[in-house]
Amino acid sequence: MKEKIHPKYKKTTISCACGNVIETSSTEDGLKVEICNACHPFFTGTQKIVDTEGRVEKFKKRYASAKSKKK
Repeated sequence: MKEKIHPKYKKTTISCACGNVIETSSTEDGLKVEICNACHPFFTGTQKIVDTEGRVEKFKKRYASAKSKKK
């Protein structure tokens, strides 16, 4: 292996928007994520809709109008 071309791994923390903090090794310092295994619906078993700019309502409205046109 060549010398001095591989990144250095160091201990760092990953912090989630929900407040969960995970310690791990990485080449980056202090990572921030929006969703983790403590708050992700797949792991928690609860449904949580993250709505950005009313997109969920737009989809529901569009789907409802398309469904009524089919009948």
